[in-house]
Amino acid sequence: MADHPMETSRARTTRAPRSDLGRRVTARREQLGLSRDALAERAGSVRSYVEYIEERQASPGIGFMLRLAEALETTVEALTGSDTELPPGTGQAAYRPHLRTLSSEECGELLSTHGVGRVAVSTWDGPAVVPVNYIVNDGEIAYRTAPQTVAAEAVGQEVAFEIDHIDEAMSKGWSVNVVGTARAVADGTAARDLDEHAHTKPWAGGGRRLWVSIAPTRTTGRRIDIASADWPGN
Repeated sequence: MADHPMETSRARTTRAPRSDLGRRVTARREQLGLSRDALAERAGSVRSYVEYIEERQASPGIGFMLRLAEALETTVEALTGSDTELPPGTGQAAYRPHLRTLSSEECGELLSTHGVGRVAVSTWDGPAVVPVNYIVNDGEIAYRTAPQTVAAEAVGQEVAFEIDHIDEAMSKGWSVNVVGTARAVADGTAARDLDEHAHTKPWAGGGRRLWVSIAPTRTTGRRIDIASADWPGN
């Protein structure tokens, strides 16, 4: 096993932060329902090295990575994260997926992280979904756009707003959906206040000075996790 780096005495006594590789290997192993011993046998290695890969900042050689990927029925690209530009959802489902409904409090916490969401709008050309940078202000979803844009057509309509996070390596994620009526923020003072609280300028650039605010009438969310082995029904 010449492609296995040697642990120093310092490495054995000081635990390094878990790497992305280790997280992906653990997730895939659990998806397949494999123990560390079983994975080690498949990859022609030993349990201690699988444990090292999963829990430390390891840098295996390409030979071992190829064997590891084959043992996990995946690719080296997937294990190293070099396929992150691919659309989410191409990975395998978790071995023990658990879908649950998020509470209103959980939905509010996730919405308050701010970032990028998608607004679904009815237009003259039919339904459209566009991404927008947004913030939460006094319980409402607010985003900047420009007149004559698809996002601006939301004004006066009941629309849907959605955010999500997909963890492809772990085959889990969450989504929050908000339904409410959109309005233009016409008050200059209120618009300036939103400008001051915005965490970033609109990624699309340009003169996007129109603030649109959505007052939620219904908020729902779901989360997919990997259930533990003792979860009821497993």
